[in-house]
Amino acid sequence: MASGDSSKDAAKSAKAIKAARKKAGGKSSRSGIASSGINIPWLTVGAVLSVIALVAVIAWNLWPRYMETMEAERWAPTAENPDPAQDIEGVVTVEELNNVHVNPDQRVAYDHAPPIGGPHDAAWATCNGIVYDDAIRNENAVHSLEHGAVWITYEPELASADDVDRLRSRVEGQSYLFMSPYPGQDSPISLQSWGRQLQLDNAEDERITHFIGALRLNPYTSPEVGASCATIPGSFDPENPRPFEADPPGPEAVRMDGSGAADDADTMEDLFSELDLPEGEIDDLVPAEPDAGEDGGQ
Repeated sequence: MASGDSSKDAAKSAKAIKAARKKAGGKSSRSGIASSGINIPWLTVGAVLSVIALVAVIAWNLWPRYMETMEAERWAPTAENPDPAQDIEGVVTVEELNNVHVNPDQRVAYDHAPPIGGPHDAAWATCNGIVYDDAIRNENAVHSLEHGAVWITYEPELASADDVDRLRSRVEGQSYLFMSPYPGQDSPISLQSWGRQLQLDNAEDERITHFIGALRLNPYTSPEVGASCATIPGSFDPENPRPFEADPPGPEAVRMDGSGAADDADTMEDLFSELDLPEGEIDDLVPAEPDAGEDGGQ
């Protein structure tokens, strides 16, 4: 009997030890998992993800501008190809335009609307990436074209709000670009440089990039390329520019060949003299003489 009881007791003890080991092992295992668990810094992770998202948004917005810049550079003029705009479908070209100055109270009978060159006011329209809310005077805008700027216009009744916004984003802050509405033009959108014009139906047309790349600051097509696009203190006020005149000019208007221009019309030197600008400011507004060896001269 004693022997049987001992065997039973031994068996119970063995089971108890086994159960205890199993229980202890389970706790140890769970304890090990808990003690080796990763403490994730969620605030840091969130901050990093926010930065990544911000960079992605910035890149998403800058990428189209970068691609436009790269595409425009493909159309840049060279000595071998001084007028790449000839390869842009729809571009109208007029050569040998007169560039005599007219008085502020004179109008010019331009033969294109919007005009693409010809006689103009001594004061140019500010053209350093400005978007005018209202139409501006032709004679001031044409002088800006002479300096190598590209003027983008839109017909308010024809161009969509989305197209106007797209054009605005292309122009704002960009040197030698300016934009304004032009009531009465034939197409929703029109691009002008000196002696060149391209009329378009929408702002997504890739030819906008090509035109800007080919003609902005083109030394072979602009008579005074690189002259200032900055505001002329005391002369042209971009906040309150001379208004656009929609009515056709009368018989007293200056003609495209310059006939009818006042003999005493201001030159740029006269304008600066009247404004009494410091010599340093005048130097900033007048273009340097072009090097014919580099850009072909005029």
